[in-house]
Parts: sequence; C-alpha cells; structure tokens
Amino acid sequence: MEKIWEITRAEGLAEWVLMELQGEIEARYSTGLAGNLLGDLHYPTEGIPVLIVGQHILQGEIIHLEKSFVVLVKHTPREQDCDELGHQTGTTRYLVTALIKHKILFKTRPKPIITNVPKKV
Repeated sequence: MEKIWEITRAEGLAEWVLMELQGEIEARYSTGLAGNLLGDLHYPTEGIPVLIVGQHILQGEIIHLEKSFVVLVKHTPREQDCDELGHQTGTTRYLVTALIKHKILFKTRPKPIITNVPKKV
C-alpha cells in the first residue's frame, strides 16, 4: 500500500529556540533528564543568554540559523476518523507546530557560583 503524507500548518505557529551545550549533562538520579528541570535561562540587559544549572553558570550566544528547522507532530488517523473526515485510509498527516530559527550556543565551560567566600583573618 502506498503511503500518502499530508503536511498542514497549525494555528498560532510557535517559534522555538534550539539550545546547544558542550559536554555531558547527567541526571542526579538514574531517572534520566526527560520531564525534569535542567536550569534557569535568563536574558540580562546585555543580551547575552545566561544558563544557571545547579551551582554553575554558563554564558552563551544567540546564533541565527541559515536554514530553519520545522517541528512536526505525526498523526495517523484511525479508520473511523478517515471516514468522518473524508481522508484516505493510511494517510499519515504531519502537523507543523513550531519553527526554529535561532539557537543558543553555550560553548564555554561552566563556572561555579560562589555565594559565600570566607574572609582571610
């Protein structure tokens, strides 16, 4: 059977930003990173993105991508959906949900955040 694809654009298309980190990020526990908070992303007045992860701070830069990425969500309707909507059975639909035009690159090593420095006596 021949696969038929249909791509449609979602209403209120979101714009996402891709984050690129150098090195590895490991979860504290063996649960993995999915669904967990990675850190806090801030944009100070200078326009340099700052990522705070635990007790470390990273400074990044915003890069415009030459070619944009498209975020697609695959939707394969059931037979009853095809009959109701008038689509062919086996039609795979892709819904465009977001565009990615920029990325934030964190290419430097993280610096530790020191909050309490004891004074020398």
